[in-house]
Amino acid sequence: MAHALVIAKAKLDNDPNYNSYRRGYKIRPIVDRLLETTGINLSTGGGIPELMKFKDHLKEYRIVVFEGLNCEDIFFDGEVESEKRIILLYDDVTKHYHVTNNLTGAMTRRYVCKACNKGCRRGVTHKCGETCSDCKSVPPSMYSEDRVPCESCNRKFRSRSCFEKHETNKLGGKTICEKVRNCVVCKVCVTKNTNVSNLSARIVDRTEK
Repeated sequence: MAHALVIAKAKLDNDPNYNSYRRGYKIRPIVDRLLETTGINLSTGGGIPELMKFKDHLKEYRIVVFEGLNCEDIFFDGEVESEKRIILLYDDVTKHYHVTNNLTGAMTRRYVCKACNKGCRRGVTHKCGETCSDCKSVPPSMYSEDRVPCESCNRKFRSRSCFEKHETNKLGGKTICEKVRNCVVCKVCVTKNTNVSNLSARIVDRTEK
């Protein structure tokens, strides 16, 4: 457990020793220091009580442990409001915790929400109370008095911070600004791959009927 946490944290922090830790080099002193600092004894293994202690120590990270390759197989979720997520997969056979850097690949899902851990086919259509509906940040951006418009995607955002995040947050390799926009013709929120002309035609057709 401690080894997996150290490796996952190093990956998130862009630690230059990440590859060494992955191969088993230089990691022992780091693990020993972590265990000494937290007062955790893993000589007989570790479970929920130990994960709770690690969560209290690693307050800037959200620790999520799966015991299977389905979104419903959550063994532990620290539920900390942080974009830094440590994802571990617990192997009940070997009793080991493994680092998972690519959750969508491991679960063969196109998108897994970082907030609620639910999977779906398209991130732009996923909705949950823990994700900002405008910029897709976790936790959601705070509202300001006036919404901030974007000339590029023709959408309005709940605050300046939300506006800035929509220009940098990505889904499928594209920023939210590039991925989602309001159609200037029909005023409907569409994704980059939507055939706007067909969508507008269907809306007009329904209106005329």
